[in-house]
Amino acid sequence: MFFQNNSRTLLLSTSLLLSLVACGKETPSSATPAPAPAAAPSEKVATDISSSTQNPWTCPASPGTAPSGELTAERIPGSESTRGEPGLYEGPVWIEDTLYFSDFTFSQGFPSRVQALRPDGTFATAIDNSGSNGLAVGKDGLLLAATHDRKALSRYNQKTGEREILVNEFNGNPFNSPNDLTESADGIIYFTDPAYQRDAAPGGQEKTRVYQFDGKTVTVIDDTIENPNGISLSPDQKTLYVAGGTVVRAYPIENGVVGQGRDILSVNTPDGMAVDCAGNLYITEHTKQHIRVITPAGEEIAKIKVDANITNAAFGGPEHKTLFITGAGAVWKLELGIAGFPY
Repeated sequence: MFFQNNSRTLLLSTSLLLSLVACGKETPSSATPAPAPAAAPSEKVATDISSSTQNPWTCPASPGTAPSGELTAERIPGSESTRGEPGLYEGPVWIEDTLYFSDFTFSQGFPSRVQALRPDGTFATAIDNSGSNGLAVGKDGLLLAATHDRKALSRYNQKTGEREILVNEFNGNPFNSPNDLTESADGIIYFTDPAYQRDAAPGGQEKTRVYQFDGKTVTVIDDTIENPNGISLSPDQKTLYVAGGTVVRAYPIENGVVGQGRDILSVNTPDGMAVDCAGNLYITEHTKQHIRVITPAGEEIAKIKVDANITNAAFGGPEHKTLFITGAGAVWKLELGIAGFPY
């Protein structure tokens, strides 16, 4: 998930102003009633959506064929930002039949909200003042968020906007600015904590790190990557991937323990990532305005281009074969021949 710090604010904001243009949105076939008004978040624990939430999605037995060569994603009509100031779309996640993503600006505190692409093709604000960057779907079907406003991991009820703070400190100090996250089937949340939005709230850590949180304890996975960013699990959940600094790093997981990481790819301004059901990684390179599709061994097999700076990607749609991409004031999509994970 991308970022900004005080020393780079003016330069990045200026470049993004040039790249924020009108963009668009799609229309799945089935229409739904008009979206409900956006829910303002509260600190109440969100619990009562089990009757309307599907079971966790799993890959089909025959997921399809991975992309190859050079491809171009198209803007979704109507997805342009209504903020009127520079910012980014971030953290796309597909839950049931809706694409959710963060929409934040570079003004003080990095104000953020969660937007939703509804089944009828309209965009609406699902959760206002969310303080969010990276998003994921939890094993319970609720919306997990890396939230810089509280320097915390948060869990939202995407239907009501109710919010639960899961954890917001390590060794007695607040995190820097939790950026991206993923949850395992065992309920372990892996997340990155760079310093890009450290100024959103007081306090922080002396290092940027990759962590895991088991519901009680926060454990350091790696503190050697400068500003770790995107994070994902392999389909079999035996490998954790992190993009940050100038590398993509793979960590083996055995019996719930994350081992020593090894670099599998050199990258330029890495951001978020997606994973397909064959285990291929879709690595965003922010200022390069493209996604590099690589095998688990790090071999590049395809490149997906967009027409502005890029932040993250996720699979969605009826068969989870639509790749949704977020970036500088736009959402793109690309129909692929392989299914992938919803964040």
